[in-house]
Amino acid sequence: MNETQTPNYIKSLVTPNGKKPAGRKAWSIDLETTWLPFFTATNTTGDTHLPPDALGAPIRLAYSPDGSVKFGKTGRPITKVAKDLADSVRVVRENFTAGLIDYSLQVQAKDKARYQAQIDLARKAGKPIIARDRASLDKAMAQAINEAVMKAEAEAEAEVKAEAEAEVKDKRRVPVTA
Repeated sequence: MNETQTPNYIKSLVTPNGKKPAGRKAWSIDLETTWLPFFTATNTTGDTHLPPDALGAPIRLAYSPDGSVKFGKTGRPITKVAKDLADSVRVVRENFTAGLIDYSLQVQAKDKARYQAQIDLARKAGKPIIARDRASLDKAMAQAINEAVMKAEAEAEAEVKAEAEAEVKDKRRVPVTA
């Protein structure tokens, strides 16, 4: 039985809701379907004071220091989220992180034994995975080293052979004087 009362907002964070928006993201969250309605709501309630242009034109062209439009390596213009909006997303992210840390500290303080049991269970379950990954990495590294050595040896052998062939050709070209 769960002796610690989990707040509903924490429960909702870990419950899948099936919605997967696809668009421009800020902090990996859809700008159009999440951030803009959220900040419009917080502006409405007076909790934030984002300028209307940040909500009306949230995606902006990126400019170089000389004032010219920035382009990426593919030739596409670079865009960015409006500064006021990006700053507000950063504040939410920092507050969200602080809330997660605070929640975990509260649970640790209220139920140390069960929290420690979860840590022990996770470590035990993770050990064989870590061991398998370590063995796979060791094997892959040994194989990569072996292939690199074989390639280097083949290149060195080819270079020696080419030098020997060049030397033979040079000897044939040297006129013999008696």
